[in-house]
Amino acid sequence: MEIERNFIHDIIDEDLRKAPETKIHTRFPPEPNGYLHIGSAKAIMINYQVAQKYNGLFNLRYDDTNPAKEDNEYVEAIYRDLNWLGAIPSGGVFYGSDYFEKCYEFAVQLIKDGKAFVCDLTAEEMRAYRGTLTEPGKNSPYRDRSVEENLELFERMKNGEFPDGSHTLRAKIDMSSPNMNMRDPAIYRIVHTDHHRQGNKWCIYPLYDYAHPIQDALEGITHSLCSLEFENHRPLYEWVIDNIGFEKKPKQREFARLNVTNTVMSKRYLRYLVENNMVDGWDDPRLPTLCALRRRGYTPASIFDFVTRAGVSKADSLVDIGLLEHCIREELNATAPRRICVQRPVKVVITNYPQDKEELFQLPNNPQNPEAGTRSVAFTRELYIDQDDFAEVPPPKFFRMKPDGEVRLMGAYIVKCNEIVKNADGSVKEIRCTADLETGNGNPVDGRKIKGTIHWLSAKYAEETTLMLYDKLFTIENVNDIPEDKTYNDYLNPESLVKLEHCFVEPALADAKEGEQFQFVRTGYFCKDTKYPNTFNRIVGLKDSFPKK
Repeated sequence: MEIERNFIHDIIDEDLRKAPETKIHTRFPPEPNGYLHIGSAKAIMINYQVAQKYNGLFNLRYDDTNPAKEDNEYVEAIYRDLNWLGAIPSGGVFYGSDYFEKCYEFAVQLIKDGKAFVCDLTAEEMRAYRGTLTEPGKNSPYRDRSVEENLELFERMKNGEFPDGSHTLRAKIDMSSPNMNMRDPAIYRIVHTDHHRQGNKWCIYPLYDYAHPIQDALEGITHSLCSLEFENHRPLYEWVIDNIGFEKKPKQREFARLNVTNTVMSKRYLRYLVENNMVDGWDDPRLPTLCALRRRGYTPASIFDFVTRAGVSKADSLVDIGLLEHCIREELNATAPRRICVQRPVKVVITNYPQDKEELFQLPNNPQNPEAGTRSVAFTRELYIDQDDFAEVPPPKFFRMKPDGEVRLMGAYIVKCNEIVKNADGSVKEIRCTADLETGNGNPVDGRKIKGTIHWLSAKYAEETTLMLYDKLFTIENVNDIPEDKTYNDYLNPESLVKLEHCFVEPALADAKEGEQFQFVRTGYFCKDTKYPNTFNRIVGLKDSFPKK
């Protein structure tokens, strides 16, 4: 996919003008405490495509510095998602925990240089000492400990002599700084929890703002491209790099996050939905996770297309989820084979068609691509049509099946509704029609015009299936606008999933592969589910409100 120019390219071009020998090197640093979502795809795309554009390298580095929330399940899922997107980490796969020894050594050096100290304040006390946006903070009473005392205490922290929360190692910067992140931030904390890779080797762990610049520098990252929420953290990033004394200094630069209507990107809330069985796991097709989008039938190309159209800038924005739907719809319109599905079946009997007769009609596999050819669809006396294509009391301008009305069966005969047979409860049991048997391959010989065309299936050969009709997860467009007295749960869409059983599809779809995509004609785009047998997920409907390219 073509890489569209953005402000990050301008920054890198200027850096290369000053140092043309630079080998551009980027990274994607996810925390393995959940599954990647479509917001992650933007960060992946930016870092990966920058490396591609400048013939550089792209690393995957797991930010596994918080053992309390991390799990190997997420490590494997992240790698799987990256490969699915095609963002292969050409520079290698790394872990933040690979650098624990170096982070510890650098912390000791900062203590020796008088730039870090062990603090005994509790978390609540630290917040009180920190000050406010308009008032400077106060120095910790432990700030002036001697180098020797700090070294001893830090060693004892490392050896597990203190409980969680009793001590932290803090950088000694400036408690009166207008940037709250520079007010003697904590760089190490005590956590007595086994690490998913290191086991119980460590009980002190570096915090992200301290560990991340070290990891970048050690890997030779030239541009640490991250979301705008880290912009105020950049001075601390640079302080760590400068005070540790790295000769080659990576640059942190920020871009706006991807915010999408009618969804939420909070991993904490997504985990809440999963753990409380409110959705069908991390890959529930209503979620914005990449594994959910994959299960629903979205493609890497459609996701990258969406991110590209949404744009890369410094300005926060809310992108309509309809744009994502447009991207996959546009792709599948050109590529997806057409097949027939009757969602809510009602039987039609062609009374003048012989009981034992069968014939095949040829329907196009994709009208957008004549080279896709045609397929044979069986026609028999008994058929299924969709309930929505019949009205006993039709509204104005209803051109589908109705009493005494004629309608074209797609690719086959024109039929006329003559009789409605009902069940005891008044529901329609079957519709009896006669066919104009001269119209199988063309228009009526008398020149009459038939305005309506509906799809159908042979009742004898149709395969029963289940459809999962997915819709937006939230009823509110901007989840950031939720009032203070409400929660995400108050805006969950009760119709985000409609399950239709006893639907019918063409017999060939019984052998569809998991994840295979189709356009169900006049209905929408669907794919074979990867979790449940004989089930198709609606990817997106046919209606598109976005303009074509």
